[in-house]
Amino acid sequence: MKFFDAIANVFRIPDLRKRILFTLAMLAIYRLGGHIPTPGIDTHQLEKFFEQNQGTIFGFVDLFSGGMLRRLTVFALGIMPYITASIILQLLTVVVPTLEKLQKEGELGRRKITQWTRYLTVVLAFIQSFGIAVALQSSPGLVLNPGIGFILLTVLSLTTGTAFIMWLGEQITERGIGNGMSLIIFTGIVIGLPHAIQEIYNNVVLTHQWTAFHLIIIIAVMIAVVAFIVLVERGERRIPVQYAKRVVGRRMMGGQSTHLPLKVNAGGVIPVIFASSLLAFPTTLMSWSVVKNSRFLTATLGSIGGAQPLYYVLFVALIIFFCFFYVSIIFNPNEAADNMRKYGGFIPGIRPGKNTAEYMNKILTKITVVGGLYLSILSIIPQIMISGIRLQTLPVVGNFIDSYFPRWLLDGLGVHFYFGGTSLLIVVGVAMDTINQVEAQLIMRHYEGFTPRAGRIRGRRSTF
Repeated sequence: MKFFDAIANVFRIPDLRKRILFTLAMLAIYRLGGHIPTPGIDTHQLEKFFEQNQGTIFGFVDLFSGGMLRRLTVFALGIMPYITASIILQLLTVVVPTLEKLQKEGELGRRKITQWTRYLTVVLAFIQSFGIAVALQSSPGLVLNPGIGFILLTVLSLTTGTAFIMWLGEQITERGIGNGMSLIIFTGIVIGLPHAIQEIYNNVVLTHQWTAFHLIIIIAVMIAVVAFIVLVERGERRIPVQYAKRVVGRRMMGGQSTHLPLKVNAGGVIPVIFASSLLAFPTTLMSWSVVKNSRFLTATLGSIGGAQPLYYVLFVALIIFFCFFYVSIIFNPNEAADNMRKYGGFIPGIRPGKNTAEYMNKILTKITVVGGLYLSILSIIPQIMISGIRLQTLPVVGNFIDSYFPRWLLDGLGVHFYFGGTSLLIVVGVAMDTINQVEAQLIMRHYEGFTPRAGRIRGRRSTF
């Protein structure tokens, strides 16, 4: 009952109600634009093209666009150019002194970096849309009237659509509730839920391709993965920090105990996106005629294709590598230790300065390994459920494995579902973040939140 009371309280607060309705209106506009096709495309042929290239980079980008790329709507590129531009500028902050200086200037510097991110997003959208137009035109039967006119119209439509999506996301962040860019990705993934439920119903009830055992496994793994995400995403290592007392003017400052929170999964979904996009390129290259004519290249790229044992090994290695790489960018132990020392802070039992930096770096290394393994498990288990793991292709032991291992493990269940770890992590993470923001608004106005521990502030009396 408390949960439903909290939902009712959301719509009792005028400001919060306006923000939620504004967010829903912006997302509705986003979905409406997802049904406006780019002129000059044979949609049926394009659908067949994407069915043949599900494991390639095209299928990966189509996931984040909510299926709009396979229909080539004006929002086909989705928010991926903006994500790529943001990541590029974050990486450049480490090596470009101007960006590093802007990042430390506070709100003014962040606005400048945001402006550059917008410009870079438009440039990347232009390049990607031009590449898509040329690739579609080179494939026979996809374009109705090929030529320079089709290329210019496609580039204009897709680039403008990306700029409009970026504007929608910024409006949601500023005037709505939650992170606008994340909510747009969330909407694009969740929109496939009705189709997934219908497909499960068809496989179980109509065609009988799945048994009740298959359905139970799918539901159990889904619940376990979601619970695992919620548990780890809330996990953090709290380093105790003590601030010494000091006299500033006529006031005694400091003397308080606090903590420095280090999240287990500080990199979020970024390492999985990097690793998935890199491993999608070999599958994409296999469709090129140059590669098809070479037996060596075909065998090499096929060994690291989807569901192959080497693919999973490389996937785990890349995820852990990008976890360390991304965390090293967003958190600098030396800088954190120096700032702590400047304000009179210290970790009990650890000397300030170099020793503090080494201590934080040691803890950060441990939790980053845990975070990398968490992302790896989260990404691999759903993929094994979908496509299996082709252990029968291993030399020497392949025949034994093929005879005695269960077929669902080797060949998968063939679940065409947004069951991937990347999409589940985004959906659960964005939902948690949005609920936390709504809950913070409720508690600030002395209402009860969604969770049992988020009650009214103690010492306050309700006026309702």
